Amino acid sequence: MLKIENLHSNIGDKAILKGINLDVKPGEVHAIMGPNGAGKSTLASVVAGKEEYEITEGRILLDKENIEDLSAEERAHKGIFLSFQYPVEIPGVSVTNFMKTAINETRKAKGLEDMPANEMLKMIKEKAELLEIDRKFLSRSLNEGFSGGEKKRNEIFQMAMLEPKLAILDETDSGLDIDALRIVSNGVNKLKSKDNAVIVITHYQRLLDYIVPDFVHVLMDGKIVKSGDASLALKLEEKGYDWIKEEMKA
Repeated sequence: MLKIENLHSNIGDKAILKGINLDVKPGEVHAIMGPNGAGKSTLASVVAGKEEYEITEGRILLDKENIEDLSAEERAHKGIFLSFQYPVEIPGVSVTNFMKTAINETRKAKGLEDMPANEMLKMIKEKAELLEIDRKFLSRSLNEGFSGGEKKRNEIFQMAMLEPKLAILDETDSGLDIDALRIVSNGVNKLKSKDNAVIVITHYQRLLDYIVPDFVHVLMDGKIVKSGDASLALKLEEKGYDWIKEEMKA
């Protein structure tokens, strides 16, 4: 599904990614961990197509199609979803109306008609129930006055509605209490299937207690320096990153 080959990326004159290789297949969950400044969020942004990052070398393939020249909007229409660490507020635009617009723009990009209103309402109701979302929540302005947990739950609702091929969750556990973490994680787990894939970027093992990864990758200084199964995250929780640095020196 997603194949990253020798990816190098800069922001301005500063090199951030220095040769990333990653292969994500349908049905898989990949966790990316690493210290602050390692390049985790940059990787998410580059895959999603944020313009401020320049790709200087390497390729990003989605379903064997080279997507480096596509805009963020075009990549979203092809099925890439990125959750943000700090979701923006859009006063005056309800959660429901935002989703209607997003879905119909995606359909338009695929040459489809707008989704009929009755189908849209049925889908909204089903996804809201799946994620334990109160219907009153859907009429509120997007992220305005939302708690941290509500913002993250709203993003998982957007993910449920858009049904992306690849969901990238960038520190979606940031600032969540245990109850909110459970609800968000349950939502992600319910949306996983053999046809989609999830990349989870996190600092903490606690999220991976709920969303169990098939693969864990450690990103340091712009490179993936170690990969393993879910047990690697447990070892990082216990020992930190210094042991990997020592291993690399040996």
